Amino acid sequence: MLAALVPALAFTGTLHATDLDTAFSTSAAARVAAPLLQPLPAFSPAVRLGQSVLPGNGSDLLPKVVDATTGAAGLAATAPAAETQTPEARVAAQNITDLRKALLAAAMGLRDIRYVRGGRNPATGFDCSGFVRYVFSHAIGLQLPNTSASQFLAGVKINRGDIKPGDLVFFHTHGRHRISHVGIYISGGRFIHSPSAGKSVEISSLDDSYWAKRFAGAKRPEAMALAANKG
Repeated sequence: MLAALVPALAFTGTLHATDLDTAFSTSAAARVAAPLLQPLPAFSPAVRLGQSVLPGNGSDLLPKVVDATTGAAGLAATAPAAETQTPEARVAAQNITDLRKALLAAAMGLRDIRYVRGGRNPATGFDCSGFVRYVFSHAIGLQLPNTSASQFLAGVKINRGDIKPGDLVFFHTHGRHRISHVGIYISGGRFIHSPSAGKSVEISSLDDSYWAKRFAGAKRPEAMALAANKG
């Protein structure tokens, strides 16, 4: 009789233990689930970004920041427009004051880079047109022609009294019948350029006798002229 009751009691105990585990699991699940069922706070990347400090090369990170905060839906909505816009159109759509500031900041950052004939980048040096082309490409994403003569032909003519920061100033340094030098206008008659062999990127004045005699005119890249007209 006792032998028969032992298995029965064991079986009954197992049932009770199972019921207890089930009750505990249900209670624990309810406690865990309760907070999860509450509305989640809205995620705000702007708040996080506002609390961050960009490093010195922060401008290199800006495209990544924009991508991160736009989201998939935003990227899908803007992708067609970005694909169909040319660099010139994107420049023309920007604020002309911002464009001028970006150009001058980039140009000033290249002071003292040595002159090298045919030079196109800071690592090797610049000639005059290479300097101008590099500044426009890296500051505002606008690709200019390769030579000073072709840059002159591509721009919109500007009267001397109407020259603005970021406009191009051209010179006849090898005869009166061809354009052979270019610089970027700053203000107050000053311009920044890569002058000649043995020198480096520097600031000069249009009123200096050498440059005054050789001044050939000022031009504004077409995309910047469109931005200026828009503003």
